[in-house]
Amino acid sequence: MKRTLVGALLASALIGLGATPAAATAPAPASATTPVAAPAAVPVAASGVAAVDFAGTVALNNCSGSVVRLPQSQPDDRALVLSNGHCLESGMPGPGVVVVDRPSTRSFGLLNSAGTRVATLRAAKIAYATMTDTDVSLYELTTTYRQIEDRYRIKALELDTARPAQGASIKVVSGYWKRIYSCSVDGFAYRLKEGDWTWTDSVRYTAACNTIGGTSGSPVIDTATGKVVAVNNTGNESGGRCTVNNPCEVDPNGTVTVRQGINYAQQTYTIAPCVGTGNKIDLSRPGCALPKP
Repeated sequence: MKRTLVGALLASALIGLGATPAAATAPAPASATTPVAAPAAVPVAASGVAAVDFAGTVALNNCSGSVVRLPQSQPDDRALVLSNGHCLESGMPGPGVVVVDRPSTRSFGLLNSAGTRVATLRAAKIAYATMTDTDVSLYELTTTYRQIEDRYRIKALELDTARPAQGASIKVVSGYWKRIYSCSVDGFAYRLKEGDWTWTDSVRYTAACNTIGGTSGSPVIDTATGKVVAVNNTGNESGGRCTVNNPCEVDPNGTVTVRQGINYAQQTYTIAPCVGTGNKIDLSRPGCALPKP
């Protein structure tokens, strides 16, 4: 998992090392990925494709994220921040755990197109988070989309409602490191298993997206549309088999494949059917397939 070492140490100090259940009686895995010095941002300039920069991305204390909107979101709705479930300030949710409407005052550093921090945004609550089937967190902010755009001239990134295609050109935009990775969708993992967690239909990158600690929660943007199609979350660091920081792929027949050095993301098109009026998460909506408490 692509958290920073400081985030991993915090989680381990709170609930120990190992697998994370819902209760604090069992240990929580700590990321073995230690960030190196912040690399320079990759230039984003390509004709014939959507412009992709840092505008709308955010930096958490241990991860990356982005301010996102759905096609149905309204200007006066409170904005949402997308990151990973394993980036929660309370520690990583255990298998089967779903967090809904939990108060939070977490802060996020909002970046402009150049990667300069222009504001601090504040959460009102964790609207939704889980590490079951997917690895996602959605924070509801105290500010609206209109307020963010009026004050900082920054628009939210839009979540795509369609599944990304194999071979699609993508960029992984890390607000934590202020770095953009460019690669393609290599394919999809039927099941991706890491420690006690299992994720479904995960995006596998080509090798060029060699993401590091701190890139967890980064939006994965389709360069043809400029829309978010996934959220970056993990990679196999040392060739281990299905262990923390070394996820493995499991196909429908149960065959396990290990791809050392390859990184992954969780698709986000499944979020849109679960967001109702006022940008509120509503897991009872028709077509909503996100895990429920």
